[in-house]
Parts: sequence; structure tokens; C-alpha cells
Amino acid sequence: MVTPLSINFNNYHSEGLHEECGVFGIYGNDAIKPSYACYNGLLALQHRGQESCGIAVSDCGVIDYHKDMGLVTEVFNNKILDKLDGQIALSHVRYSTAGGSVRENSQPLVMRYKKGTLAIAHNGNLTNAAEIKHNLEHRGAIFQTTIDSEAIAYVIARERQKVHSVEEAVRNTMNTIKGAYCLLVMSPRKLIAARDPNGFRPLCIGKINNSYCFASESCALDAVGADFVRDVEPGEIVIVDEDGIRSDKTHCGKKKSICIFEYIYFARSDSNIDGISVYESRKEAGRILARCHPVEADLVIGVPESGIDAAIGYSEESGIPYEKGIVKNNYIGRTFIKPTQGERMKSVKIKLNPLSSIKGKRVVVIDDSVVRGTTVDRIVTMLREAGASEVHMRISSPPFMWPCYYGTDIPSKGELIACNHTIEEIRQISGADSFGYLPVEHLRELTFSDDVCYCDGCFTGQYPADITHNQLEGKKRGGMNFKNTKIKEKV
Repeated sequence: MVTPLSINFNNYHSEGLHEECGVFGIYGNDAIKPSYACYNGLLALQHRGQESCGIAVSDCGVIDYHKDMGLVTEVFNNKILDKLDGQIALSHVRYSTAGGSVRENSQPLVMRYKKGTLAIAHNGNLTNAAEIKHNLEHRGAIFQTTIDSEAIAYVIARERQKVHSVEEAVRNTMNTIKGAYCLLVMSPRKLIAARDPNGFRPLCIGKINNSYCFASESCALDAVGADFVRDVEPGEIVIVDEDGIRSDKTHCGKKKSICIFEYIYFARSDSNIDGISVYESRKEAGRILARCHPVEADLVIGVPESGIDAAIGYSEESGIPYEKGIVKNNYIGRTFIKPTQGERMKSVKIKLNPLSSIKGKRVVVIDDSVVRGTTVDRIVTMLREAGASEVHMRISSPPFMWPCYYGTDIPSKGELIACNHTIEEIRQISGADSFGYLPVEHLRELTFSDDVCYCDGCFTGQYPADITHNQLEGKKRGGMNFKNTKIKEKV
């Protein structure tokens, strides 16, 4: 019998990781209403952000918008979408990693300046946002939000006064902003997409008849009936206007550094990112786990949703049957948090519930990650209470050892359980019979090619883009002191 470690969870945050947001934009024709296309695109991207959403449209040079806190289906209805009439539209779903969770920080941002009106939707985090804001404030800028996107909009507006077109302003802005960003920028008569030179976050191009659209993931193109054209290249600016579509590759040429966690967790299984199937990548992670951490068991199950694909791969490689072992209530939000450990256990059972088929079985459970360690022990306890005779945890990512600075809310090192405990100690904390992570040296196999470059800074501490001293020091501090945690041995 394994006795789980007793931990005080009252100071913990939600365990799950969150990506900052998703974007969708379209330059339409008479065959499609852009506001409805954005609505359907955002529904497909809802997994990337559930805090707020918004749509902005341009109609004959006038930009109108609607945005609010909540899910896409809560913020929009037919009456609102019908009023958002225009040929061009961009939209956004948000989860906050930089800036607070308040309505003022919802996007798209719409700004009026000397040259007219500008709307912007942004996915990612700037590593030099504080410096940019500081310089702008000293020149008299007044910020209405606490998000990086407003600083980007200010820089674009400033650069636009020096050049002849919005796309030139965006090109010049990319000389100033650093870090991770996918941008959709809408002037009254143009839609512009831009991806940072490292390509941290995904962005792709689709086409519906004569309409062009952009989306964070290809699953959003499928949702609106668009044909996939290609991914936006790292550093590329793509412009769509009445003359058609064109590209500016001034900033292209850096080594691509797509976030590897897009494949492990963030993206939807039916998406393809930079030519790689997310579903196949996750199955490969499961196969690697089966080879590196084999175990005798009766069945393999996955923690919904992103653990399921890896569980299928583990089953295929190991020959252990895959079964659905946990049912997820999709109507419970990610931030369903209660203040005491007892209430937290109840909340897990409301959101995740085991099937009776695991009773008396030796179970391999696949989950995508362990961040603070606040969920894994509850899952193991839940499965044991349902009758599992053995529970073997397998994690389809390596241990998190470093924070993220590019738009993922991986916290400070003090909050990362793997920074403060050995894998054996984590096994004891979880109460599992065995515990295995995806070895970091096998990450490359998830991309099926030695030529694909990616960012794995949260696992290795090797960051492809510059990090400021203030950011580095800020995420070294803070979090729970795991060294005071007591470990109980197997009994």
C-alpha cells in the first residue's frame, strides 16, 4: 500500500497550464459574413483562452467592436453578430498570463490615433514589454490596460506616422518588440498578420473562395470551411487588401523555435502546426513513454483531454489495452477552485470521474504534465477509491525545471515541484506505485525530424530569445517552499 504525502494546498493555484490566447481574422467577400466567421473560428480556439473574447470589424473605413469577459457563447449572440457588419474582421480569445483578468484587458484593442483607427489582436508575451512601456510613458503615453498588446499598438501607431503604410509600421515595430507574438492588425482597409522571428506561437493562413483568413490553429480554419494554405513563416508579415494577398519577409531567417508544448498540450488534437500533426505527436509521446517506462498492467487510460492521445500511443507500443477510464465534465471551467483540500477533492470529482471498469485493475494513467503537483495526487486517490489495485503514472512531458517567458503561465521555480523534489519523492507525493516522465532527450522525436527546431526552455533552461534581468529575477523568486514538505515512505 502507498500512503500519499499530506500537503497543505491552501496556498496553491490551479495546477493546469494555460496558453495566453488565440486569434482569428478574415478579409471577406460577399459570400461570407466576417463576424460570423470569427465567431466560429473562436469557438474552435476556445481551448486557448476562456477568460474573455472579442470581435472587431471594419465597414467602409469605420471600425466597430464588441468584447467582454466570458466564453464565446456567453459574449456573442445573433443580434450582436448582425450588428458587427463589415468586410474585414479580427477576433481574440484570452487567458491572462501578463496583465490581470479584467474587461479592460480583453481584446481586440481598438485605438484611434493621428492616422485613423487601428485594431490589434495579440497572442504571446513580449520579453521587453516593461522597457517599451517605460519609454512610452516618459513620452506622455497613458495606458488603459496592463497587457503587452497595448504597448505594441502604441509602437505601431508611432511608427505609422513616419511611413506611408500600416504594413511598413508593423515591419518597423518588429525591430522594437522582442519575445513571442502572433499579431493580427486591422486598419480600416487592410488586414495584416505577423509572426515573431522565432515563431514561438503558431499562425496559419486559410482561404474560403476569395476570402483569406488567419488563425492560431488549423482546426479553426476547418471550423469555418476554409482550405489550409500554409503556415505564416517566423518573421513574416502577410498583408491582405483589395489588391489581394502579399508577403514581407524582411524579418525572416532566424532559426524557428516553435513552443514544443503546443504539441504536448496547448493545441487541439485535430490541428497541424508547422506541418506536424498534433495528434500523431502526442501518440508518439505515449510510445516513447512505453519504451522508456514499461510496466506490467491490465489497461491504459488517459486524463482528459490531452492525456488521451498519448495513452493511445502507450497502448499501441506496449500492447496493454486502452480503455476510457476517466470521464470529464466539459461544463466545469478550468478555474473551478475551492479554498480547502476537502473541497478541492470534491471539485476534482465533479470535473473528473472514474469508470467502474478500473476496479481490481492495474492501471497506467497518462497525463500531459505536472506543474505544482496539486492535481496528480487527487487523480491517484480518486482511482484508488474507485478500486484500482495499482496506479502507475506516466507524464507525456519532461519535468518542468524553468519558468516560461513567452506566454505560458509556467510559474516561478519555487512553485515547480520538479525543482524541489526527486522523481521518487514526486511518486511518494502522488501516491502512485510508479512514476515516469518523458525523458527530455526524447523531445525531438515528437516532431518526427531532426531538422525541426523548437523551444524547450521550460525543460532545459535554454531560451532562444533574450530574457531581461528583471524577468529572470522575478521568476526565480516566489512560490511555495517545497523543502519544508514532508515525505512519507511506502508502507
